[in-house]
Amino acid sequence: MSDARKRIVLVGASGVFGTRLAAMIARWPDVVLVLTARNLAPLEALAATLAKTRPAAGIEVARLDRLDPKGLAALTPWAVVDAAGPFQGQDHAFPRAVLQARAHYLDLADARDFVAGFEAALDAEVRAASRWAITGASSTPALSHAALDAMTAGWTRIDRVDAAISPGARAPRGLSVIRAILAWTGGPVRVFTDGRWATRPGWSDPRRTPFPGLGRRWTSLAETPDLDLLPARFHVRRDAIFRAGLELPVLHLGLWLLSLARRARLTSTLEPLAVLLGEAAGLVAPLGSDRGGMVVSAEGLDADGAPRLARWSLCAEAGSGPHTPAAPAAATLRALLDGRLGEPRATPCVGLVDLDAILHEPRDLPIRTRLESQRPDTPGLFARLLGDHWRDLPEIVRRVHAGVETVTLTGRARGRGAPGLAALVRRLGGMPSTGVHATTVVITPTATGERWTRRFGDRTFGSVIAPAKDDPWAFEESVAPLTFRFTVAPRPGGFAWTFEGWRLGPIPLPRAWGPRVRARTFARDDIYCFRVLGAHPWMGVIFAYAGRLT
Repeated sequence: MSDARKRIVLVGASGVFGTRLAAMIARWPDVVLVLTARNLAPLEALAATLAKTRPAAGIEVARLDRLDPKGLAALTPWAVVDAAGPFQGQDHAFPRAVLQARAHYLDLADARDFVAGFEAALDAEVRAASRWAITGASSTPALSHAALDAMTAGWTRIDRVDAAISPGARAPRGLSVIRAILAWTGGPVRVFTDGRWATRPGWSDPRRTPFPGLGRRWTSLAETPDLDLLPARFHVRRDAIFRAGLELPVLHLGLWLLSLARRARLTSTLEPLAVLLGEAAGLVAPLGSDRGGMVVSAEGLDADGAPRLARWSLCAEAGSGPHTPAAPAAATLRALLDGRLGEPRATPCVGLVDLDAILHEPRDLPIRTRLESQRPDTPGLFARLLGDHWRDLPEIVRRVHAGVETVTLTGRARGRGAPGLAALVRRLGGMPSTGVHATTVVITPTATGERWTRRFGDRTFGSVIAPAKDDPWAFEESVAPLTFRFTVAPRPGGFAWTFEGWRLGPIPLPRAWGPRVRARTFARDDIYCFRVLGAHPWMGVIFAYAGRLT
């Protein structure tokens, strides 16, 4: 009796992204997953690991070199997924061989030149084989475009698009990925900016980019297929930028310094440094985290012709970041298996699967996403920051945080905190001592934000809240000489403040040295309630207070 299951050949299955994609496909009962690479030993180890998860798919292993795919036809593939890379500088011989074997082709390419020439190079073979050829089923361009489709649905104009990605320092580093980055670092990169095409050096323009849940990280101009596809598909009027970053400043800025050598024509490429830089990154990796992120922002006009900002972000915890590039490939392959893609063609992986389908694949992993939208001309700081979520808040919360007139609240609050140095900080800062206190809070709008005055019994604690000058999604609370940066996130019955960073005057301070601050405001029984906690690894709970005010 023949096996009716579709045979999926995964090339580069033992690599960083291939192993993650294999785990996703292994859950499907209607396929046989053939794990391939140049060496059998790591494939057999991967197959043994997958066997422990009781995979629904059949699992096989085979040796296959994408540069010399003589044994491909013998594997009788229904579809071939190339997760090997690097794709920079490669021709389209392998996808052509896949189509000649009458199999569908899918890859995780993020090489701009490879993706740009893909459709023209393979159109004839796709027509002859009546099979799909899909490139770029990865974070860029598949995930970035799916996010933008969700963010800008119904918009009448898009003026600016910014996308950025930053893996955690402890994330696994494949040598092919390092070589791919070094291939364009310091070299000329064509980019659409200020409404026209211009040439900029790769890894130039280093700046600190906000990543919700991660704080601000250094990013620089990166060469990806999105630099071509974003302005073409979304008809961007002003800027279409993709940036990438390394979590540790010493690595990111160090690579920027190395890029100057190529810009000065002291070397034609930095690729020979791939092994050395990979080892250096491994040495300092313990100084970083296993948390990575991605952010996509857009600016334009909504369906009503009003100015609109939108942002989608992803925060991957506990080393789950490398699953993100694999998710679009899994979602696209699943749609292909289910017959949801229509007539075959050669195409970049944009507009084929939506954001929900992509995020369904890593659903069991600690990966959080958020989609935000706001009208930049909305009066009131918190009303603007919360955007479309503002109208869903209870009336008492909206009245308190409208930011258009002075609000005075009275009630009682309970304070607590650690003794010793933490108690001294509370005393000097005017924060409540342990116990229950009569409490008054006065919120006064100012020209640039709000002034908050809190009285807990005989202590007074004041601060100034204002929009962050360099981030339309953040605000800062200043308690001289310190300034703390927050974003807001909707919660049931109210919203939360999320700590993003801090500084001493104009000097940014390491987030790892800072306090852990959590704050939430909400309504209960039509009464305004709040909870605030500030703790530090060295001092314990510095301050904590909660109360009910009317």
